[in-house]
Amino acid sequence: MTTTAPSGAPTSAPGTGARPAPRDRVRKVARRRELGACAVLMTPFFLLLTLVFLIPVGTAVWLSFFQDDQPGLGFGPERTVFVGLRSYAAVLTDPTFLGGLGVVALYCLIYIPLMVVGALALALLLDAGVVRLRAWAQLGLFLPHAVPGIIAALIWLYLYTPGLSPVIDLLGEADITVNFLGVHTVLPSIVNIALWSNLGYNMVVFYAALQAVPREVIEAAVVDGAGPVRTALQVKTPLVRASIVMVAMFTLIWALQLFTEPMLLSQSTPMINSRFSPSMYIYDAAFTRNNYGLAAAASVVLLLCTIALSYGVTRWTSRSGAREEAAR
Repeated sequence: MTTTAPSGAPTSAPGTGARPAPRDRVRKVARRRELGACAVLMTPFFLLLTLVFLIPVGTAVWLSFFQDDQPGLGFGPERTVFVGLRSYAAVLTDPTFLGGLGVVALYCLIYIPLMVVGALALALLLDAGVVRLRAWAQLGLFLPHAVPGIIAALIWLYLYTPGLSPVIDLLGEADITVNFLGVHTVLPSIVNIALWSNLGYNMVVFYAALQAVPREVIEAAVVDGAGPVRTALQVKTPLVRASIVMVAMFTLIWALQLFTEPMLLSQSTPMINSRFSPSMYIYDAAFTRNNYGLAAAASVVLLLCTIALSYGVTRWTSRSGAREEAAR
């Protein structure tokens, strides 16, 4: 049974009208709109990821399977031949590359704890108001990070060089002889340059995280009788755990790419050779020996080591956090 509207269009009688649009269809339309918005927002990220990371990595993997060869005792025309995993075997059995990995591992063991603990300690002091002129202190600590890495290495090279360094001359007047570029001191000297350049930056990261800590929590700890040290270690530090993990992760990744400081210091000391670190090994293989296949294979090995260590740190911190939550 139908009735006629004033306009003459038939309409359904009450109780027998057409149903509204199905909810499933509405949900599908909303879902499509959400996916479209996500695609628009994520397209720039994936585009940059492809151009900056995936294509270079794919190119390095491709180059690692090939090598330039000259038949006829080196007098024939140069040609590119497929060598499979031969370049990887050469890298993994090369004692200079393995020694470079050992140097970087020792560098990380010294540098990362000093960086994280030092930056966190400075941030806690600033947050507690112990340091006067807080804004100027932050600026002074952050300024070294604004200096390019090459310039920073040159500054410290001047301070490490005997006959030029006023620091060495001052120590000599006190009958203290220090060779900053000796066999036992060259690695701590490199660590010192990296700390000077990056400590202020990571301090700012920690200080920003501490500013987000609710003041009510700190006031409650003070009311319960916690002193400044206990408040810093047992209240503030656990609340910025995510920032600590992030800084440790980024510091690890940067440390594995050690290149600028030893490359410049190698001009003044025989303790640093052209294959001192994995990155210097890659540079030497590509631009000194013109062996791009070997350099690409070493790059892939270093990338895999970085990914494995980063994943290990992430898993370890996640499990530690889960244990703490369970203990609470």
